[in-house]
Amino acid sequence: MDRLLNRIRANAWGSLTAIPELLGVAPTGEPQAELWMGAHPGAPSRVDRGAGARSLVELIAADPAGELGPDTAARFGPRLPFLLKVLAAEEPLSLQVHPDAVQARQGFAEEEARGVPIDAPHRNYRDSSHKPEMICALGDFEGLVGYREIAETLKLLDALDVPELTPFARALRNPDEEAALRAATTHVLMLPERLRTTVVDAVAAACRRLAANGSPYAEACAAVAGLAERHPGDPGVAVALLLNHIRLREGEAVFLAAGMPHSYLHGVVVEILANSDNVLRCGLTDKHIDVGELLRIMDFRAGPVEILGPEPSAADPGEEVYTTPVADFRLSRLPAGPGSGPHVLDTAGPQILLCVRGSATVRQEREPGGAAGTTLDLARGRSVYIRAGEPRVAVTVDGADGLVFRATVPCR
Repeated sequence: MDRLLNRIRANAWGSLTAIPELLGVAPTGEPQAELWMGAHPGAPSRVDRGAGARSLVELIAADPAGELGPDTAARFGPRLPFLLKVLAAEEPLSLQVHPDAVQARQGFAEEEARGVPIDAPHRNYRDSSHKPEMICALGDFEGLVGYREIAETLKLLDALDVPELTPFARALRNPDEEAALRAATTHVLMLPERLRTTVVDAVAAACRRLAANGSPYAEACAAVAGLAERHPGDPGVAVALLLNHIRLREGEAVFLAAGMPHSYLHGVVVEILANSDNVLRCGLTDKHIDVGELLRIMDFRAGPVEILGPEPSAADPGEEVYTTPVADFRLSRLPAGPGSGPHVLDTAGPQILLCVRGSATVRQEREPGGAAGTTLDLARGRSVYIRAGEPRVAVTVDGADGLVFRATVPCR
């Protein structure tokens, strides 16, 4: 078992205080957006096994089967398949999508062949992995996720009554759902520069009106009006009208498949994703935008967002699991509570534990007759990496509301 030394990534949309508060350190005065835990080359965690801190990327590459377990290494190669983050959004993130496995391999290979530097600001694909993800709220959270059902969006557009959106609404009335969403999205993203401010200003004014008059769409309209205020003339504001507006409470989660458009607006979440940093953006940002590539990989399917709650694990009823349809990651919670006792972990695959409330003790117990195992105390905001194949590991979570998140690979 290894304590993780983790990197914090700065972004203008990050919170000044949320991650420092989690870690129990003073704010720096700069926005701190993401705390990364894992083995992505962009911000790898480090561990110290007595010879100085080393990147988790290097350790896994040197002994994939030993670190990941033979099964995980055979399935995913010499890389940790998941990445765990704490994401703290004070301001909205860009409107974005992530590629599926085929798109990521093709896009990465094409940019490599063109010699685009891996850290170039205009690079779309920084690795060859797909990027499905799941977020679990640590408090109240607000976001835009996936396309809203078209019939509902047309009702919203009728209520907004913005003449500048007439072509947009006309495109949505195509009975072919995918073609309708593609045409409407393309229409606003490709608006001539001279029309963008006019359209976005009209959308913002109509959204402010609906937000103030008790409309069923008041919350969604307030969110879109806020985007317009922060990003005047940005066509992503009009695209946001097409998306589901969601609110999560503490412990609720959402899974986002590759290709699903989204923007996280405000709040703090634990995020688990395939080990990738591939992002295609179409608005609400000053970073690189590639509309053509985004339209190529976007999933133009509409429907409500499924809000997930944790379910008891079959192996440990005290462990609360969030079910996802991907093989790259499994996220669960280990809560404290009367009579909960230690959580005994299956160690067939690699895992990362993150304490978000209270504290925890992680105990590695040797087989009978073996040497004494290691015990690590896990304070709030701290994390530990457990390589595959370790002897029995038990986690005791302390504090009235103590809580540890567990990231690992699903068993087959």
